[in-house]
Amino acid sequence: DPANLPELCDGERCLDEALVESSRSLLRDANGNLVLVLHQLGNHGPAYFRRYPAGFRHFTPTCDDEDLSKCSREQIANSYDNALLYTDHVLARSIDLLKELASRYDTALLYVSDHGESLGENGLYLHGLPYAIAPAEQTRVPMMMWLSSGFAARNRVDPACLRTQADKPATHDNLYHTVLGLLDVRTSVRDDALDLTAPCRS
Repeated sequence: DPANLPELCDGERCLDEALVESSRSLLRDANGNLVLVLHQLGNHGPAYFRRYPAGFRHFTPTCDDEDLSKCSREQIANSYDNALLYTDHVLARSIDLLKELASRYDTALLYVSDHGESLGENGLYLHGLPYAIAPAEQTRVPMMMWLSSGFAARNRVDPACLRTQADKPATHDNLYHTVLGLLDVRTSVRDDALDLTAPCRS
């Protein structure tokens, strides 16, 4: 409820950290297995300046307008980079919360962006070009995984092996099969060849 998080919500919108804070009670009261999907606003444009609090206005000058034509490329990139800093913070807070729960639960986090953003490269901004012609800035996105030591041990995943896999190319196609593999969900649609953790499970 946004009313319970006035420091993160202003009546129109909530910052992404509200997802973490509002998940606390749900995670603390969980019984059995739980998969929680959090859908962030992240760096979704054009209002990059609305995606982070004032304390994360590190790169300046910023573009503080939804009409990107009123801003320089530098201002747009600075606002985007500030939103990236904030996303890093939200991910760190998410991991901190999972660490707090480690004495009761084996926890893991898998993060992936749905798309990238063009920030003026070749005169392009935002996202949404058809995949066949979209530039790499719109199609190459970050993916990260964090496993508690308990989760890794119980699921026989070797974290050192995962680190060696991190530089290998992956796609959104890997996401679902990796989640199914991490949860050991047996289904005919699961393809271990697309599970990023499969080579690192004993």
